[in-house]
Amino acid sequence: MTRTEPVGTIRCQWGEGPVWWNNSLYYVDTEGHHVHRFDPVTGTETTWDAGERVGTVVPRENGGLVIAGDSGFQFLDEETGKLTPIADPESKLPDNRFNDGKCSPDGRFFAGTISLTKQPDTAALYRLDPDLGVTEAYGPVTNSNGIVWSRDGGTVYYIDTPKKEVLAFDYQDGNLVNPRRVVDTSHIEASPDGMTIDSDGNLWVTFCHGGCVSCFDPQNGDELHRITLPCLETTACAFGGPNLEDLFVTTGVHKTAKEEHAGRLFVIRGLKVTGVPAHPFKG
Repeated sequence: MTRTEPVGTIRCQWGEGPVWWNNSLYYVDTEGHHVHRFDPVTGTETTWDAGERVGTVVPRENGGLVIAGDSGFQFLDEETGKLTPIADPESKLPDNRFNDGKCSPDGRFFAGTISLTKQPDTAALYRLDPDLGVTEAYGPVTNSNGIVWSRDGGTVYYIDTPKKEVLAFDYQDGNLVNPRRVVDTSHIEASPDGMTIDSDGNLWVTFCHGGCVSCFDPQNGDELHRITLPCLETTACAFGGPNLEDLFVTTGVHKTAKEEHAGRLFVIRGLKVTGVPAHPFKG
């Protein structure tokens, strides 16, 4: 039997982008302009002020973090909190900002943008290489969201939220080729948001406005099971904890609904599956 409960003390305006690294969960509060770290063993919570909306955070192989937000890609020094700009490929698009993203097994950071005015096909998915060069990896899109790689690194799964589907690509030396739809989420009256993958190759997708996380088999598109959460704005998820057997889920505060634990970080235990380790940025 699964158990779902809030953990930590932080309440985000809009939690996003969880990633498990060095025995802690890193995640962001997009609208609160913060990056958080939570150690579930000690309960220790650390917060850095990003000074702007931040969509996601990833670890850096040589220490520190990389974030993507209003000003594009930036390094974040965990010791000092100093931010160092890297690149902003959409500096001339004031109605766009960076949203979700993760690192590939070969150490590239993929993060995409979102049109804040919901203008179709005005955003894109970008690739930050270890040499700090930036390339458009896929587009155009409207709301770039969850991205994750298969355990063998040969397949990447990706969500452009308004399309209500999960795409798969062959991953070849940083390039996304042979796009095809592997999951149709239109039967769920909510928006597919963040995503992670388990060691069996199944996809776990959170549903914004839907208060749930669902598990899908990308081989046939079947929804295997669904877990409800007490927050309509269920935004993103990542496996962590001992043996990567706990599923951490971020949430946000709904515009009108009053919910006791809205914005809290949740953990789902007892799933009897494990996750795939996260990859750091090699730049």
